[in-house]
Amino acid sequence: MATHYDGRLLAGVTVLMAVVEAGSITRAAEALSLTPSGVGRAVQRLETRIGVRLLDRTTRSLRLTDEGRRFWERVGPLIDGISQAAVEAAGSAERVRGRLRVNVDPFVSRLVLADRLSGFLSTYRELRLELVMRDHVGDLVADGFDMALRFGDPPVGSFTVRKLLDTRILTVASPAYLAEHGRPGHPSNLRNHECIDYRDPTTGRPFAWEFRRGPELVPVAVPSRLMVSDVDAMLRACVAGLGIAQVMALGSAGLRRSGELEVLLPDWPDERFPLHAIYPTSRHRTAKVRAFTEFCVALLAEHAGQG
Repeated sequence: MATHYDGRLLAGVTVLMAVVEAGSITRAAEALSLTPSGVGRAVQRLETRIGVRLLDRTTRSLRLTDEGRRFWERVGPLIDGISQAAVEAAGSAERVRGRLRVNVDPFVSRLVLADRLSGFLSTYRELRLELVMRDHVGDLVADGFDMALRFGDPPVGSFTVRKLLDTRILTVASPAYLAEHGRPGHPSNLRNHECIDYRDPTTGRPFAWEFRRGPELVPVAVPSRLMVSDVDAMLRACVAGLGIAQVMALGSAGLRRSGELEVLLPDWPDERFPLHAIYPTSRHRTAKVRAFTEFCVALLAEHAGQG
């Protein structure tokens, strides 16, 4: 059905947005300074205009229909964009406030950010932070993200990228494993050891084992009976003596200081893995994005100094 734009369509979408976020027509009416019946009629007019039912409403519950959810997934980011444009046009681009939605690598969220977020949110009390753990960047604009934090090579596409950190890749094992199997003296010796692979979320295959020393590069095809997709699981398996693993210096310093993991092949120190902040190219860097980026930079520098 051909639908021509007018202000009533946008008004209806705005009311629908309030209902979805509030979880009820009554709370949405309070937020919009309308009556519940006025909110209900606005949603019904929107449904009539686009020709589908958007909400299933009963006396006790309210939820989006399948059509409503698809509609919401398309228009939600657009409404957020309009709100962001209004904030910037009002001269608030330098004020850290509103919603900040970050697509973040699960490892960064759990082992680096989680313990320090309270201080960040205490500093910026008008900010609402959403950390969404994902293994891929995807379409930041369509998915409603302000930025992403991602390890590895930046994705190809219309992004602006800032490198935040290069962390060393360390080859480690537990004292118990080394006592039973011995310590490899050269990367090629790993072919005679049990190794723990880590799954590359982009390809679905294990990350390649590579060793660098200046210009010298030695790839090694290691034997492995265990592959994991979670860094914490890999660290725990390695501490338990299940094999040798390659881990990032970032996030593993505590296990190394405690002696639960020992670094192997220290004379091959030059394999590194980058962490990038990724932004939608078309978006102006708002104050909230800049503030969170600098918070991450300072926190990562602190972790790097510990490891």
